[in-house]
Amino acid sequence: MDVANLATQLNAETILPEGIVLTTLLLVIVGDSIVGRRSASWTPYLAIAGLLASIVALIYQWDNPDTFGFLGAFNSDPLSLVFRGIIALSTAVTVLMSVRYVEQSGTSLAEFLGIMLTATLGGMFLSGANELVTIFVALETLSISSYLLTGYMKRDTRSNEAALKYLLIGASSSAVFLYGVSLLYGLSGGETQLDKIATVIAQSDSSQAIGLAIALVFTITGIAFKISAVPFHQWTPDVYEGSPTPVVAFLSVGSKAAGFALAIRLLVTAFGSLTDQWHFVFTALAILSMILGNVVALAQTSMKRMLAYSSIAQAGFVIIGLLAGTDAGYASMVFYLLVYLFMNLGGFACVILFSLRTGTDRISEYAGLYQKDPLLTLGLSICLLSLGGIPPLAGFFGKIYLFWAGWQAGLYLLVLLGLVTSVVSIYYYIRVVKMMVVKEPHEMSDSVKNYPEIRWNLPGMRPLQVGVVLSVLVTSLAGILSNPLFTLANDSVTKSPVLQSSISAPQSVASAMVEVKSVPTETP
Repeated sequence: MDVANLATQLNAETILPEGIVLTTLLLVIVGDSIVGRRSASWTPYLAIAGLLASIVALIYQWDNPDTFGFLGAFNSDPLSLVFRGIIALSTAVTVLMSVRYVEQSGTSLAEFLGIMLTATLGGMFLSGANELVTIFVALETLSISSYLLTGYMKRDTRSNEAALKYLLIGASSSAVFLYGVSLLYGLSGGETQLDKIATVIAQSDSSQAIGLAIALVFTITGIAFKISAVPFHQWTPDVYEGSPTPVVAFLSVGSKAAGFALAIRLLVTAFGSLTDQWHFVFTALAILSMILGNVVALAQTSMKRMLAYSSIAQAGFVIIGLLAGTDAGYASMVFYLLVYLFMNLGGFACVILFSLRTGTDRISEYAGLYQKDPLLTLGLSICLLSLGGIPPLAGFFGKIYLFWAGWQAGLYLLVLLGLVTSVVSIYYYIRVVKMMVVKEPHEMSDSVKNYPEIRWNLPGMRPLQVGVVLSVLVTSLAGILSNPLFTLANDSVTKSPVLQSSISAPQSVASAMVEVKSVPTETP
């Protein structure tokens, strides 16, 4: 094989966005090694520039007809492009939120950015992986980087404890997932590419049924851990509470998006012939996640723990789109994750800002905040109300698309349960808003009474301000002006052959939202 043919088969252009992120990572590390701590003044902006350049490269690849690279191990189809864009954008916003937080802790900012960019690389590769080895290497790159980020504040005992719990549970989850993948490899006769595995499994006889069932259960366990679905959520509350808040923000969006990308690609492709079986398992995960996540969140006294259980519940909502199995379902997943990125990161940005000024994240300490910091109160209120699904904010339209897609697919129980638990979630979100806005001056918490003077000229505060304002603006406007995001989500599904081949009755989100049918379609 000559060099020209090898280059054609590798099609390295498919990983150009990841190459840009990797180059940025190397520049940050080398720059910090040469300049030292003074590099903190420019490394965050270099990281953000690299991530934005990576997003531009993703846009450039949108209409690329040749999406497979590295002999079929990587698929750069529109679905993977959108998920990789979500992960890169979530990292860029997280970097804006991290500068002041990390500098105030006295740790190295460049090292933090280096690990964060490594996790981003893992998530982006995981979103497009089309081969078992690539999937596992990308998954471990994301996971190990997440463990390091969780324990990054090494002087904080809570951070150390969170990292240890995350490492132990995560390592067990990875081992279980690897066992399921190895069974899949063996049952397919030594194939590693997902489409070839699907072909072999579809032609297999009943003697392999038990082995396939075990492989499916073990694989779903690894995926459920990554997306924080009940009952594989045990790590989430403790890790969220003890980790550095910017890390929690990334885990709640970037890591979760990568998990859903893996779920779609692996289940729809490799386990396409076992659709009924994994639908049954994910239906149970969705029910448990929506109920437990929203009910337990009612009793939380810490903002970070409340947002942790909120994240568990949000995973249950997104699973409805996965179970719908239609164009509308998959596109509603993509749309919801796009808007969830901004409303969740905006909420965490406000929590970071409050904790930097008061040193606490207790919900009771937010009492009377409106009278001391109206901007922070407004931003946090908008993000929380959007997470609760209050119109006309972005979260409302995201849930409407998800529930309508589920209803069209005949998932009546899940949709009704989603509606009920959404109403429950509004209570604990509005409780925080009421705490900030309604309290009288004499009911202020001690933290608010001693609230420091608002100064945006401190080192690292401007990026945090930009992150808050950007997230709040997108959360406010993305619902009303949702058509571009809506079209992007729909196109990412309709232009991805891997999804179209699995959909027996295609239906776009657009048609689902405007058509009123008397008889819902059956679940494929």
